[in-house]
Amino acid sequence: MPNHSTPLETTAREVKARLDKGERLHLIDVREPFEHQTASIAGAELIPMRTIPANLQHIDSIADQAPVIVFCHHGMRSLQTVNWLRQQGVENCQSMSGGIDAWSLNVDPAVRRY
Repeated sequence: MPNHSTPLETTAREVKARLDKGERLHLIDVREPFEHQTASIAGAELIPMRTIPANLQHIDSIADQAPVIVFCHHGMRSLQTVNWLRQQGVENCQSMSGGIDAWSLNVDPAVRRY
């Protein structure tokens, strides 16, 4: 069993603080396209959860360049995704707890809640 030094989850406020400090992060939105059209975070890449396995090589390569932050609506799908990615050997990833809903509540109220 690998030893994970990076916590599985991070908060929306922590992600925003890291971005504000200039840290390079890859944001991956695992929601469905209709959800992404409703509300999105600028710069995030949409890779719906069901397509994550087909995008494993791409995600692994971007995780080599910078930490990957995975988010969904409330944080359940992203946590499942991060658990799966880590099982596949992609260590440099975290789930944003509370998802885009927490981002809207705690970081950017201009992001629509649904």
